[in-house]
Amino acid sequence: MQPEPYKIKIVEPIHLLPPELREERLLLAHFNLFQILAKDVYIDLLTDSGTGSQSQTQWAGIVQADESYAGSRSYVRFQSAVKSIFGYPEVIAVHQGRAAEHVLFGAVVERGMIVPANTHFDTTRANVEARGGVAVDLPVREAGDIDAVQPFKGNFDVPGLERLLAKDGARVPFVIITITNNSVGGQPVSMANIKAVRQVADRFGKPVIFDAARFAENCYFIKVREEAYAEKSLLDIAHELFSYGDGAVVSLKKDGLANMGGVITLKSSEVAQKARNLQILYEGFTTYGGLSGRDLEAAAAGLEEVLNFEFLGHRVEQVRYLGQALHEAGVPTVRPWGGHAVCIDAGRMLPHIPRHQFPGHALVVALYREGGVRAVELGTLMFGEGEGSPLLELVRLAIPRRVYTQSHLDYVADVFRRVMSYRDRIRGFEITYQAPALRHFTARLRECADVSVPVGA
Repeated sequence: MQPEPYKIKIVEPIHLLPPELREERLLLAHFNLFQILAKDVYIDLLTDSGTGSQSQTQWAGIVQADESYAGSRSYVRFQSAVKSIFGYPEVIAVHQGRAAEHVLFGAVVERGMIVPANTHFDTTRANVEARGGVAVDLPVREAGDIDAVQPFKGNFDVPGLERLLAKDGARVPFVIITITNNSVGGQPVSMANIKAVRQVADRFGKPVIFDAARFAENCYFIKVREEAYAEKSLLDIAHELFSYGDGAVVSLKKDGLANMGGVITLKSSEVAQKARNLQILYEGFTTYGGLSGRDLEAAAAGLEEVLNFEFLGHRVEQVRYLGQALHEAGVPTVRPWGGHAVCIDAGRMLPHIPRHQFPGHALVVALYREGGVRAVELGTLMFGEGEGSPLLELVRLAIPRRVYTQSHLDYVADVFRRVMSYRDRIRGFEITYQAPALRHFTARLRECADVSVPVGA
């Protein structure tokens, strides 16, 4: 793996708790890794959302920022940076991605409406359902096969979309394309597939909205995997990609390289006005949208920095490096490896644990027990067992941007090797408390069977 394309200026100490304290933390958290304090985690791969290291330019924004309530020059810079990539005239700042979903869906989704996507992520689905809508996932068949080494497993099932629109088009307010497709392993969507979705949507008169949290990684994969784009710049690829849409909801905590921030950006001034009314009600005035001036500066700088081929190449290589190490250790991973995370098929790794006992969550607990590694389940605990039940029982190892080095990834792989040695003795879980929506954040659980699980040294 090539060296990091940056130098480290600031460091943060991390500590590995002894096994008995890790066990204590699990019990206090009711076996929910979201409830464990970050100081008690050694390697934190829970999410890459807002957890990256910021650049010197972003830190400089702290002193350059304009914290005016109305008409902030930091918002003007933010607005310009958003338009320079996405190309839509309307820019609505919000505090993060789920806020973008809440505000936009609040403006256009009504009870009984159907929102199709290649795959909704958890907050996207929750915000559709909170409005009384129905979130329908239409991934390609290959998305459910972890061994299918296809370049664009995040693609939309275009024939499936056409069938849905022909049958229920009157109930569909828009079509969502998630780039990259997080819930199926961070897999990219091809430009050809995006064009095809646009053509079908046009035939039925439906807008196309991008869930564009990881747009830069998707553009990178288009450049290196789609032959027609090999000689194009990442910015040119982004411009073409977004030209096939009518807007985007974006968590800028991912490819915006910011610790906080989000945006809705749209073609339609009419829809934007409805969204702004809700922005002011829930997020803040139009020129700050729940963000400080320094947050706006950091997001603007992040957008200016992220479409860098060298940076994105190193990021994708980090994911490949960890994925290859796990694959060689016999861990069943989703391949090809995505742009922000390695995903493990916990259902295949722990076949003795049935879906209703959450094999993905069982693996997450085992990783923390063994080595203080925190990951997240993308399976039945997160998505439920109903209409939105996931294709796979995944565990995601999301790599924060510009944070961990190769030796950290080597440690994670070693923890997996140790867990693999006793995987048939790992217990399943049952829920003792759950919230009505997004239950995985606050659920309380307990172990099911009386199985002795070794605790790491």
